Amino acid sequence: MHYTSDTISAFSSVAHICRDVNYGWLIRYIHANGASLFFICLYLHIGRGIYYGSYMYKETWNIGIVLLFLTMATAFMGYVLPWGQMSFWGATVITNLLSAIPYVGSSLVEWIWGGFSVDKATLTRFFAFHFILPFIIAATAMVHLLFLHETGSNNPLGIPSDTDKIPFHPYYTFKDFLGVIIILALFLTFVLFFPDLLEDPDNYSPANPLNTPPHI
Repeated sequence: MHYTSDTISAFSSVAHICRDVNYGWLIRYIHANGASLFFICLYLHIGRGIYYGSYMYKETWNIGIVLLFLTMATAFMGYVLPWGQMSFWGATVITNLLSAIPYVGSSLVEWIWGGFSVDKATLTRFFAFHFILPFIIAATAMVHLLFLHETGSNNPLGIPSDTDKIPFHPYYTFKDFLGVIIILALFLTFVLFFPDLLEDPDNYSPANPLNTPPHI
């Protein structure tokens, strides 16, 4: 493993991955932009659920909300790991929001930091959780699908009956396969030709606690 979850070497280890590891730059950009694509699909899925009234199935919907928060936490911790300017200041600002919680806010923030500021302990535990949470997300997604199969998903017509239905294969198999191919083609085009489009330029500078970016 080439990444180092240490405040001194984290930034340079990411640079090492991009410059010295075979296809490391490609893995990094697929990983970073893949997270953005995942959230685009996630919000489209939520929008579809709201439009079709899927929130009426409370168990499925509530598990979906849990999945959303777990995914956001995973993405946030992953954004901190490169230890650039936006990584450090994003971690500082977002975690400090918890200090607004009455009575326990300040103690909770220090507990998350592992000290009195965002530092090595914070980066180390964020790295651990960024690795562990996807497995929890996968298990929660299975529960989400179990509830979905119990209630059934909504459709544009809002018809729950079994009449006038067609087999999943080959009709929807080919339809889904075509959709996956189109999304992958667009994603690879994005990764190979516009890899930095969604990146903040400040995150290509090492974290500096004494220099706050102007837009923070």
